[in-house]
Amino acid sequence: MKQKPDLSFWSLWNLSFGFFGVQIAYALQSANISRIFQTLGADPHDLSFFWILPPLMGILVQPIVGTLSDRTWTRFGRRIPYLFVGALVAVLVMCLLPNAGSFQLSVGAALIFGLCALMFLDTSINMAMQPFKMLVGDMVNEKQKAKAYSIQSFLCNAGSVVGYLFPIFFTLLGIANEAPKGIVPDSVIWSFYIGAAILIGCVIYTTVKVKEWNPEEYAEYNGTALKATSETADRDSANWFVLLKNAPSTFWKVGLVQFFCWAAFLYMWTYTTGAVAETVWHSTDTTSKAFQDAGNWVGVLFAVQAVGSVVWATVLPQFRNTKVAYSLSLVLGGIGFAMVPLISDQYMLFLPFVLIGCAWAAMLAMPFTFVTNALQGYGHMGAYLGLFNGTICVPQIVAALVGGVVLHAVGSHQYSMMFVAGILLMVGAACVFVIREKK
Repeated sequence: MKQKPDLSFWSLWNLSFGFFGVQIAYALQSANISRIFQTLGADPHDLSFFWILPPLMGILVQPIVGTLSDRTWTRFGRRIPYLFVGALVAVLVMCLLPNAGSFQLSVGAALIFGLCALMFLDTSINMAMQPFKMLVGDMVNEKQKAKAYSIQSFLCNAGSVVGYLFPIFFTLLGIANEAPKGIVPDSVIWSFYIGAAILIGCVIYTTVKVKEWNPEEYAEYNGTALKATSETADRDSANWFVLLKNAPSTFWKVGLVQFFCWAAFLYMWTYTTGAVAETVWHSTDTTSKAFQDAGNWVGVLFAVQAVGSVVWATVLPQFRNTKVAYSLSLVLGGIGFAMVPLISDQYMLFLPFVLIGCAWAAMLAMPFTFVTNALQGYGHMGAYLGLFNGTICVPQIVAALVGGVVLHAVGSHQYSMMFVAGILLMVGAACVFVIREKK
Protein backbone atom coordinates (compact mmCIF):
# COMPACT_ATOMS: atom_id res chain seq x y z
CA MET A 1 0.00 0.00 0.00
CA LYS A 2 1.39 3.38 -1.03
CA GLN A 3 1.60 6.18 1.51
CA LYS A 4 -0.90 8.96 0.86
CA PRO A 5 1.00 12.12 -0.10
CA ASP A 6 1.11 15.22 2.08
CA LEU A 7 -1.30 17.85 0.81
CA SER A 8 -0.78 21.59 0.85
CA PHE A 9 -2.90 23.77 3.12
CA TRP A 10 -4.96 24.96 0.17
CA SER A 11 -5.56 21.41 -1.04
CA LEU A 12 -6.89 20.54 2.41
CA TRP A 13 -8.93 23.76 2.39
CA ASN A 14 -10.44 22.95 -1.03
CA LEU A 15 -11.53 19.49 0.14
CA SER A 16 -13.80 21.05 2.74
CA PHE A 17 -14.61 24.52 1.41
CA GLY A 18 -18.06 23.53 0.19
CA PHE A 19 -18.90 22.68 3.80
CA PHE A 20 -19.04 26.43 4.47
CA GLY A 21 -22.02 26.82 2.15
CA VAL A 22 -23.73 23.63 3.33
CA GLN A 23 -23.42 24.78 6.94
CA ILE A 24 -24.98 28.15 6.13
CA ALA A 25 -28.02 26.26 4.86
CA TYR A 26 -28.04 24.04 7.95
CA ALA A 27 -27.73 27.05 10.29
CA LEU A 28 -30.60 28.87 8.59
CA GLN A 29 -32.74 25.79 9.04
CA SER A 30 -31.72 25.24 12.68
CA ALA A 31 -32.33 28.83 13.78
CA ASN A 32 -35.47 29.58 11.78
CA ILE A 33 -37.60 26.46 11.31
CA SER A 34 -39.52 26.90 14.58
CA ARG A 35 -39.87 30.60 13.87
CA ILE A 36 -41.20 29.89 10.36
CA PHE A 37 -43.72 27.25 11.43
CA GLN A 38 -44.96 29.28 14.41
CA THR A 39 -45.39 32.23 12.05
CA LEU A 40 -47.37 29.99 9.68
CA GLY A 41 -49.67 29.09 12.58
CA ALA A 42 -48.26 25.96 14.25
CA ASP A 43 -49.22 25.35 17.88
CA PRO A 44 -46.18 25.18 20.22
CA HIS A 45 -47.35 21.78 21.51
CA ASP A 46 -47.14 20.45 17.93
CA LEU A 47 -43.91 22.24 17.12
CA SER A 48 -41.60 19.33 17.84
CA PHE A 49 -43.37 17.17 15.25
CA PHE A 50 -42.00 19.41 12.50
CA TRP A 51 -38.52 18.59 13.80
CA ILE A 52 -38.95 14.86 13.14
CA LEU A 53 -38.08 15.34 9.48
CA PRO A 54 -34.47 16.59 9.80
CA PRO A 55 -33.18 13.55 11.74
CA LEU A 56 -35.47 11.16 9.87
CA MET A 57 -34.00 12.25 6.55
CA GLY A 58 -30.53 12.06 8.06
CA ILE A 59 -30.94 8.47 9.23
CA LEU A 60 -32.27 7.46 5.82
CA VAL A 61 -30.04 9.47 3.52
CA GLN A 62 -26.58 9.46 5.09
CA PRO A 63 -26.16 5.65 5.31
CA ILE A 64 -27.41 5.36 1.72
CA VAL A 65 -25.01 8.05 0.50
CA GLY A 66 -22.16 6.47 2.48
CA THR A 67 -22.80 2.97 1.16
CA LEU A 68 -23.51 3.97 -2.45
CA SER A 69 -20.54 6.33 -2.67
CA ASP A 70 -18.29 3.54 -1.35
CA ARG A 71 -19.15 1.70 -4.58
CA THR A 72 -19.43 4.66 -6.98
CA TRP A 73 -16.80 5.50 -9.59
CA THR A 74 -17.51 8.17 -12.22
CA ARG A 75 -15.47 10.58 -14.32
CA PHE A 76 -16.49 13.31 -11.85
CA GLY A 77 -15.33 11.38 -8.79
CA ARG A 78 -16.65 9.09 -6.12
CA ARG A 79 -18.18 11.40 -3.50
CA ILE A 80 -18.57 14.66 -5.46
CA PRO A 81 -21.58 13.61 -7.60
CA TYR A 82 -23.65 13.13 -4.43
CA LEU A 83 -22.43 16.46 -3.08
CA PHE A 84 -23.37 18.33 -6.24
CA VAL A 85 -26.85 16.82 -6.67
CA GLY A 86 -27.64 17.40 -2.99
CA ALA A 87 -26.58 21.04 -3.22
CA LEU A 88 -28.70 21.69 -6.33
CA VAL A 89 -31.84 20.35 -4.65
CA ALA A 90 -31.06 22.32 -1.46
CA VAL A 91 -30.78 25.57 -3.42
CA LEU A 92 -34.18 25.05 -5.04
CA VAL A 93 -35.91 24.22 -1.77
CA MET A 94 -34.27 27.10 0.11
CA CYS A 95 -36.00 29.45 -2.30
CA LEU A 96 -39.40 27.80 -1.67
CA LEU A 97 -39.53 27.00 2.06
CA PRO A 98 -39.66 30.54 3.53
CA ASN A 99 -42.37 31.46 1.01
CA ALA A 100 -44.76 28.79 2.33
CA GLY A 101 -47.06 31.51 3.72
CA SER A 102 -46.93 33.69 0.61
CA PHE A 103 -48.97 31.51 -1.76
CA GLN A 104 -52.38 32.45 -0.29
CA LEU A 105 -52.86 28.95 1.12
CA SER A 106 -54.89 28.08 4.19
CA VAL A 107 -52.99 27.64 7.45
CA GLY A 108 -53.15 23.85 7.14
CA ALA A 109 -52.06 23.86 3.49
CA ALA A 110 -49.22 26.28 4.21
CA LEU A 111 -47.97 24.04 7.03
CA ILE A 112 -48.13 20.97 4.78
CA PHE A 113 -46.29 22.82 2.00
CA GLY A 114 -43.66 23.94 4.48
CA LEU A 115 -43.36 20.40 5.83
CA CYS A 116 -42.80 18.95 2.34
CA ALA A 117 -40.24 21.64 1.56
CA LEU A 118 -38.47 20.93 4.84
CA MET A 119 -38.34 17.22 4.00
CA PHE A 120 -36.61 17.92 0.68
CA LEU A 121 -34.30 20.46 2.30
CA ASP A 122 -33.21 17.97 4.96
CA THR A 123 -32.70 15.25 2.37
CA SER A 124 -30.54 17.44 0.18
CA ILE A 125 -28.48 18.93 3.04
CA ASN A 126 -27.71 15.45 4.35
CA MET A 127 -26.81 14.30 0.84
CA ALA A 128 -24.44 17.25 0.43
CA MET A 129 -22.92 17.05 3.91
CA GLN A 130 -21.82 13.41 4.11
CA PRO A 131 -19.32 13.44 1.17
CA PHE A 132 -17.09 16.03 2.87
CA LYS A 133 -16.35 13.71 5.79
CA MET A 134 -15.57 10.91 3.34
CA LEU A 135 -13.32 13.00 1.08
CA VAL A 136 -10.99 13.61 4.02
CA GLY A 137 -11.04 9.92 4.91
CA ASP A 138 -10.30 8.93 1.32
CA MET A 139 -7.54 11.38 0.39
CA VAL A 140 -5.78 12.62 3.55
CA ASN A 141 -3.01 10.69 5.29
CA GLU A 142 -3.08 9.98 9.01
CA LYS A 143 -0.49 12.66 9.77
CA GLN A 144 -2.62 15.42 8.23
CA LYS A 145 -6.07 14.13 9.14
CA ALA A 146 -6.31 16.18 12.35
CA LYS A 147 -5.37 19.32 10.40
CA ALA A 148 -7.91 18.50 7.69
CA TYR A 149 -10.72 18.02 10.20
CA SER A 150 -9.68 21.22 11.99
CA ILE A 151 -10.09 23.12 8.71
CA GLN A 152 -13.45 21.43 8.20
CA SER A 153 -14.48 22.37 11.74
CA PHE A 154 -13.46 25.99 11.17
CA LEU A 155 -15.47 26.19 7.94
CA CYS A 156 -18.40 24.47 9.64
CA ASN A 157 -18.50 27.00 12.48
CA ALA A 158 -17.83 29.97 10.20
CA GLY A 159 -20.74 28.93 7.99
CA SER A 160 -22.93 28.53 11.05
CA VAL A 161 -22.14 32.03 12.31
CA VAL A 162 -22.91 33.57 8.91
CA GLY A 163 -26.19 31.68 8.57
CA TYR A 164 -27.30 32.50 12.11
CA LEU A 165 -26.62 36.23 11.70
CA PHE A 166 -28.24 36.69 8.28
CA PRO A 167 -31.78 37.61 9.54
CA ILE A 168 -30.62 40.29 11.98
CA PHE A 169 -28.08 41.56 9.42
CA PHE A 170 -30.75 42.02 6.75
CA THR A 171 -33.05 43.63 9.32
CA LEU A 172 -30.33 46.17 10.12
CA LEU A 173 -30.03 46.85 6.38
CA GLY A 174 -33.68 47.88 6.40
CA ILE A 175 -35.36 44.74 5.10
CA ALA A 176 -38.70 44.20 6.85
CA ASN A 177 -38.65 41.96 9.90
CA GLU A 178 -42.44 42.01 10.29
CA ALA A 179 -45.16 40.68 8.01
CA PRO A 180 -48.92 40.06 8.02
CA LYS A 181 -50.25 37.09 9.94
CA GLY A 182 -49.12 33.80 8.43
CA ILE A 183 -46.40 35.40 6.27
CA VAL A 184 -42.69 34.93 6.94
CA PRO A 185 -40.82 38.28 7.17
CA ASP A 186 -38.67 39.37 4.22
CA SER A 187 -35.56 39.38 6.43
CA VAL A 188 -35.87 35.58 6.77
CA ILE A 189 -36.81 35.03 3.12
CA TRP A 190 -33.78 36.96 1.86
CA SER A 191 -31.55 35.11 4.31
CA PHE A 192 -32.53 31.86 2.61
CA TYR A 193 -32.06 33.35 -0.87
CA ILE A 194 -28.53 34.60 -0.17
CA GLY A 195 -27.67 31.39 1.69
CA ALA A 196 -28.71 29.36 -1.35
CA ALA A 197 -26.51 31.47 -3.63
CA ILE A 198 -23.49 31.04 -1.36
CA LEU A 199 -24.14 27.29 -1.07
CA ILE A 200 -24.08 26.63 -4.79
CA GLY A 201 -21.05 28.89 -5.25
CA CYS A 202 -19.06 27.02 -2.59
CA VAL A 203 -19.99 23.61 -3.95
CA ILE A 204 -19.05 24.59 -7.50
CA TYR A 205 -15.69 25.76 -6.16
CA THR A 206 -15.08 22.40 -4.49
CA THR A 207 -16.11 20.38 -7.55
CA VAL A 208 -13.77 22.44 -9.75
CA LYS A 209 -10.79 22.38 -7.39
CA VAL A 210 -10.93 18.79 -6.09
CA LYS A 211 -9.98 15.86 -8.28
CA GLU A 212 -10.72 12.55 -6.63
CA TRP A 213 -8.53 9.52 -7.28
CA ASN A 214 -9.55 6.95 -9.87
CA PRO A 215 -10.21 3.35 -8.70
CA GLU A 216 -6.63 2.21 -9.28
CA GLU A 217 -5.14 5.14 -7.37
CA TYR A 218 -7.65 4.73 -4.55
CA ALA A 219 -6.76 1.05 -4.21
CA GLU A 220 -3.04 1.86 -4.11
CA TYR A 221 -3.39 4.46 -1.37
CA ASN A 222 -6.08 2.79 0.75
CA GLY A 223 -4.91 -0.81 0.53
CA THR A 224 -8.10 -2.18 -1.00
CA ALA A 225 -8.07 -4.58 -3.89
CA LEU A 226 -10.29 -3.76 -6.85
CA LYS A 227 -13.24 -6.11 -7.22
CA ALA A 228 -12.86 -7.97 -10.47
CA THR A 229 -16.23 -9.68 -10.61
CA SER A 230 -19.77 -8.80 -9.63
CA GLU A 231 -19.88 -11.94 -7.48
CA THR A 232 -16.95 -10.69 -5.40
CA ALA A 233 -18.47 -7.23 -5.16
CA ASP A 234 -21.80 -8.63 -3.98
CA ARG A 235 -20.08 -10.78 -1.38
CA ASP A 236 -18.15 -7.79 -0.07
CA SER A 237 -21.06 -5.34 -0.12
CA ALA A 238 -22.01 -3.80 3.18
CA ASN A 239 -25.18 -5.29 4.64
CA TRP A 240 -26.23 -2.76 7.25
CA PHE A 241 -27.64 -5.32 9.67
CA VAL A 242 -24.46 -7.40 9.52
CA LEU A 243 -22.34 -4.28 10.02
CA LEU A 244 -24.37 -3.24 13.05
CA LYS A 245 -24.19 -6.75 14.49
CA ASN A 246 -20.39 -6.74 14.13
CA ALA A 247 -19.87 -3.14 15.25
CA PRO A 248 -17.47 -2.68 18.19
CA SER A 249 -19.01 -2.07 21.61
CA THR A 250 -17.63 1.50 21.55
CA PHE A 251 -19.98 2.22 18.64
CA TRP A 252 -22.98 1.53 20.89
CA LYS A 253 -21.60 3.10 24.07
CA VAL A 254 -20.87 6.36 22.30
CA GLY A 255 -24.35 6.06 20.83
CA LEU A 256 -25.80 6.03 24.36
CA VAL A 257 -24.10 9.35 25.13
CA GLN A 258 -25.26 10.69 21.77
CA PHE A 259 -28.86 9.85 22.63
CA PHE A 260 -29.05 12.29 25.53
CA CYS A 261 -26.93 14.97 23.85
CA TRP A 262 -28.87 15.18 20.61
CA ALA A 263 -32.23 15.01 22.34
CA ALA A 264 -31.12 18.05 24.34
CA PHE A 265 -30.10 20.00 21.26
CA LEU A 266 -33.30 19.07 19.43
CA TYR A 267 -35.21 20.83 22.23
CA MET A 268 -32.87 23.81 21.98
CA TRP A 269 -33.52 24.22 18.24
CA THR A 270 -37.25 23.67 18.70
CA TYR A 271 -38.02 25.88 21.67
CA THR A 272 -35.34 28.58 21.98
CA THR A 273 -37.26 31.11 19.88
CA GLY A 274 -40.37 30.75 22.04
CA ALA A 275 -38.30 30.67 25.23
CA VAL A 276 -36.44 33.89 24.44
CA ALA A 277 -39.64 35.58 23.26
CA GLU A 278 -41.27 34.69 26.61
CA THR A 279 -38.42 35.49 29.01
CA VAL A 280 -36.82 38.55 27.35
CA TRP A 281 -39.46 40.07 25.05
CA HIS A 282 -42.48 38.86 27.07
CA SER A 283 -44.44 37.95 23.96
CA THR A 284 -46.07 34.84 22.53
CA ASP A 285 -47.81 36.65 19.66
CA THR A 286 -46.07 35.49 16.47
CA THR A 287 -47.36 38.52 14.52
CA SER A 288 -45.75 40.97 16.92
CA LYS A 289 -42.53 42.88 16.40
CA ALA A 290 -41.34 41.51 19.76
CA PHE A 291 -41.62 37.89 18.65
CA GLN A 292 -39.80 38.50 15.36
CA ASP A 293 -37.08 40.47 17.17
CA ALA A 294 -36.68 37.49 19.48
CA GLY A 295 -36.36 35.28 16.40
CA ASN A 296 -33.52 37.46 15.11
CA TRP A 297 -31.83 37.40 18.51
CA VAL A 298 -31.92 33.61 18.61
CA GLY A 299 -29.73 33.69 15.50
CA VAL A 300 -27.28 35.91 17.39
CA LEU A 301 -27.31 33.53 20.37
CA PHE A 302 -26.67 30.53 18.13
CA ALA A 303 -23.78 32.44 16.57
CA VAL A 304 -22.38 33.06 20.06
CA GLN A 305 -22.72 29.33 20.68
CA ALA A 306 -20.73 28.62 17.49
CA VAL A 307 -17.97 31.03 18.53
CA GLY A 308 -17.87 29.46 21.98
CA SER A 309 -17.57 26.09 20.28
CA VAL A 310 -14.56 27.25 18.23
CA VAL A 311 -12.78 28.59 21.31
CA TRP A 312 -13.50 25.49 23.40
CA ALA A 313 -12.35 23.24 20.54
CA THR A 314 -8.86 24.74 20.97
CA VAL A 315 -8.96 23.87 24.69
CA LEU A 316 -10.12 20.26 24.34
CA PRO A 317 -6.79 18.89 23.00
CA GLN A 318 -5.06 20.17 26.16
CA PHE A 319 -6.89 17.58 28.29
CA ARG A 320 -4.88 14.42 28.84
CA ASN A 321 -8.01 12.38 29.52
CA THR A 322 -10.40 12.48 26.58
CA LYS A 323 -13.37 11.16 28.54
CA VAL A 324 -12.95 13.82 31.23
CA ALA A 325 -12.85 16.51 28.52
CA TYR A 326 -15.98 15.06 26.88
CA SER A 327 -17.94 14.78 30.14
CA LEU A 328 -16.90 18.21 31.45
CA SER A 329 -17.99 19.81 28.19
CA LEU A 330 -21.44 18.28 28.47
CA VAL A 331 -21.75 19.40 32.10
CA LEU A 332 -20.93 22.98 31.09
CA GLY A 333 -23.55 22.78 28.35
CA GLY A 334 -26.12 21.45 30.83
CA ILE A 335 -25.43 24.38 33.16
CA GLY A 336 -25.84 26.74 30.20
CA PHE A 337 -29.25 25.32 29.30
CA ALA A 338 -30.43 25.58 32.90
CA MET A 339 -29.42 29.26 33.01
CA VAL A 340 -31.47 30.31 29.96
CA PRO A 341 -34.91 30.51 31.66
CA LEU A 342 -33.43 32.45 34.58
CA ILE A 343 -32.11 35.35 32.47
CA SER A 344 -34.28 38.20 31.20
CA ASP A 345 -31.54 40.38 29.68
CA GLN A 346 -30.81 39.63 26.02
CA TYR A 347 -27.07 40.30 26.35
CA MET A 348 -26.66 38.25 29.52
CA LEU A 349 -27.87 35.28 27.48
CA PHE A 350 -24.46 35.25 25.79
CA LEU A 351 -22.97 33.47 28.84
CA PRO A 352 -25.20 30.35 28.80
CA PHE A 353 -24.82 30.02 25.03
CA VAL A 354 -21.03 30.15 25.32
CA LEU A 355 -21.34 27.24 27.78
CA ILE A 356 -23.68 25.43 25.41
CA GLY A 357 -21.02 25.94 22.74
CA CYS A 358 -18.59 23.93 24.92
CA ALA A 359 -20.92 20.94 24.74
CA TRP A 360 -21.38 21.43 21.00
CA ALA A 361 -17.61 21.41 20.40
CA ALA A 362 -17.26 18.11 22.22
CA MET A 363 -20.26 16.60 20.42
CA LEU A 364 -18.77 17.45 17.03
CA ALA A 365 -15.32 16.03 17.75
CA MET A 366 -15.28 13.42 20.51
CA PRO A 367 -17.77 10.81 19.25
CA PHE A 368 -16.06 10.46 15.87
CA THR A 369 -12.68 10.22 17.60
CA PHE A 370 -13.83 7.29 19.73
CA VAL A 371 -15.68 5.55 16.92
CA THR A 372 -13.14 5.92 14.11
CA ASN A 373 -10.41 4.65 16.43
CA ALA A 374 -12.57 1.65 17.34
CA LEU A 375 -13.38 0.97 13.67
CA GLN A 376 -9.76 0.62 12.55
CA GLY A 377 -9.55 -2.67 10.65
CA TYR A 378 -13.32 -3.10 10.27
CA GLY A 379 -13.55 -1.74 6.70
CA HIS A 380 -16.65 -0.11 5.16
CA MET A 381 -15.77 3.19 6.84
CA GLY A 382 -18.25 5.17 4.73
CA ALA A 383 -21.10 2.79 5.55
CA TYR A 384 -20.21 2.72 9.25
CA LEU A 385 -20.05 6.51 9.50
CA GLY A 386 -23.38 6.71 7.73
CA LEU A 387 -24.85 4.23 10.20
CA PHE A 388 -23.27 6.08 13.12
CA ASN A 389 -25.30 9.07 11.99
CA GLY A 390 -28.24 7.09 13.36
CA THR A 391 -26.96 7.86 16.87
CA ILE A 392 -27.52 11.50 15.99
CA CYS A 393 -30.86 11.06 14.26
CA VAL A 394 -32.71 8.50 16.41
CA PRO A 395 -32.57 10.55 19.64
CA GLN A 396 -33.87 13.59 17.79
CA ILE A 397 -36.75 11.59 16.36
CA VAL A 398 -37.64 10.22 19.81
CA ALA A 399 -37.34 13.68 21.39
CA ALA A 400 -39.50 15.22 18.66
CA LEU A 401 -42.20 12.57 19.08
CA VAL A 402 -42.54 13.19 22.82
CA GLY A 403 -41.77 16.93 22.75
CA GLY A 404 -45.40 18.04 22.97
CA VAL A 405 -46.08 15.70 25.89
CA VAL A 406 -42.96 16.90 27.73
CA LEU A 407 -43.87 20.54 27.08
CA HIS A 408 -47.33 19.97 28.53
CA ALA A 409 -45.81 18.18 31.55
CA VAL A 410 -43.50 21.11 32.37
CA GLY A 411 -46.29 23.68 32.24
CA SER A 412 -46.54 24.56 28.53
CA HIS A 413 -43.88 27.28 28.84
CA GLN A 414 -41.28 26.87 26.12
CA TYR A 415 -38.52 28.18 28.40
CA SER A 416 -39.07 25.15 30.67
CA MET A 417 -37.78 22.92 27.90
CA MET A 418 -34.34 24.47 28.46
CA PHE A 419 -34.32 22.85 31.92
CA VAL A 420 -35.20 19.53 30.26
CA ALA A 421 -32.33 19.96 27.82
CA GLY A 422 -29.93 20.69 30.68
CA ILE A 423 -30.93 17.51 32.53
CA LEU A 424 -30.45 15.44 29.37
CA LEU A 425 -26.91 16.77 28.91
CA MET A 426 -26.05 15.98 32.52
CA VAL A 427 -27.19 12.38 32.03
CA GLY A 428 -25.13 12.21 28.84
CA ALA A 429 -22.09 13.46 30.77
CA ALA A 430 -22.46 10.60 33.26
CA CYS A 431 -22.77 8.04 30.44
CA VAL A 432 -19.41 9.09 28.96
CA PHE A 433 -17.62 6.99 31.55
CA VAL A 434 -19.05 3.71 30.20
CA ILE A 435 -16.96 4.19 27.03
CA ARG A 436 -13.76 2.18 26.79
CA GLU A 437 -11.25 4.28 24.88
CA LYS A 438 -9.09 2.64 22.22
CA LYS A 439 -5.91 4.57 21.54
